[in-house]
Order: sequence, then structure tokens, then C-alpha cells
Amino acid sequence: MAKLEGKTAIITGGTAGIGRGIAIKMAEEGARVLIFGRNEQRGNEVVDEIKNGSGSREAVFYQVDVANHSEVGNVIKEILRQEGKVDILINNAGITRDQLLMRMSEKDWDDVMDINVKSCYNLSHALVRHMMKVRSGKIINISSVVGITGNTGQANYAASKAAIIGFTKALAKELASREICVNCVAPGFIDTQMTEVLNEEQQKATLAQIPMGRMGSTDDIANVVLFLSGSESDYITGQVLTVDGGMVM
Repeated sequence: MAKLEGKTAIITGGTAGIGRGIAIKMAEEGARVLIFGRNEQRGNEVVDEIKNGSGSREAVFYQVDVANHSEVGNVIKEILRQEGKVDILINNAGITRDQLLMRMSEKDWDDVMDINVKSCYNLSHALVRHMMKVRSGKIINISSVVGITGNTGQANYAASKAAIIGFTKALAKELASREICVNCVAPGFIDTQMTEVLNEEQQKATLAQIPMGRMGSTDDIANVVLFLSGSESDYITGQVLTVDGGMVM
């Protein structure tokens, strides 16, 4: 039996990169996958890829601005009406707007905070009452090692990812008595569209920081998320799992 058979999972930012990898992996393990994103074309492409992988795999794309509180709330209400339940929430949506702080615009700061942090609040706030009522659920927030170590030119991104870690720990304490697990995954440098923009010199500098000497894959993250989503992790909450090839020890 697949690990997530009968489970319904929401993945934000599920149309590309890490989110796409998580959506595909969870669908392979039997979950009904609800993908949130802004790009309809990419969303439909992921849904088609999942469905073409096996006739039994189920996926639906929702075009949602995850930074918009009322929009998220309305979509979640409709999903709960249609699906009856949501078992797993993966808060993965994230963007970068890199710049030294002295040159960083207020918009670049606000955009990163809205997508990376407020989306976690919006989705969790919309779903937590349902999870508390049924006394079960898994919430996995995707942070970054940058939220632990900081990084030059990423004050907004590092602050947002550090905030996600604090949010995870606080929410885990609030929900533990209701058997709801809240955990955080902090990827290192993963081979996605975000890292493809690095030039050769930047790639060499990046690899020099990784004891294993290579970037990770989206599967490396998806496998950890899968573990945290399943019954094997029922006694784990409030934790930050770094998946980074040894960058943070």
C-alpha cells in the first residue's frame, strides 16, 4: 500500500522546482494532490505529468495568490466543501529578490515577505481549525539553510526563511495536543531554476561550501517531506531538518 493512500495534500508553489518534485512524489505515494500556484500553464503541465504517470494518480491545480488572505480562505473553504478534508499542508511557495540591503527596494522586501512568510500564515490559518477538529494533520514548512546562516545580498530572503522556522516552532507547540505535527525542512543548494542563474564562479563558490561537493536534487527534499507527511513521523514535531549535503553542522 502506498504511504499516503487516501490522504489529501495541498502543496503551495507546486508548479516548479522543489514544489513540483514534492507534488509528484506525494502523488506517486497515493496522495490526492492539490497544487497551488499563479502560473496556470505550468500548473496544468504538472497535473498532466502526474496523471500520465499512472491512471490512479489524482491531482488538481488551483490558481491562487497565496499572499492574499481572503483569496486563500475562500479557496480552502471550497476545497473542504468538495474534498471533505485536507490531511497534509506543504507551505513551499517562495521567491527571491536578491540585492544588498542598501540597494534593496521596499517592494523587494515586501514581495519576499508576502510570498514566503505571509503565505504560511494564510494557508495554516485557513486550515488549522479543520485539522484541530479532526485531531490530525501534518504541516510541513519549507525554509532554507539561509534562514539559519544568513547570506550576503539576501537579507529579505534570509529573514523570511528564519521567520518560517520560528513560525514552525510556535505553531507546533500550539497544535501538539491535537496530534497535529508541524515541522520544517531547510534545503541547502538544490539544483532548480533558482540556482540555474548562478554563473560559473558563483557555482564554484557554492560547491566549496558543501562538504558533499554537489548540489542536492528536488528528490532529496521530496523524500524528507514524504517522511514527515507519513505515519512514520507521528512523534516528530517542531523540528528543523536541514537537507544540505553538510553545509550546516
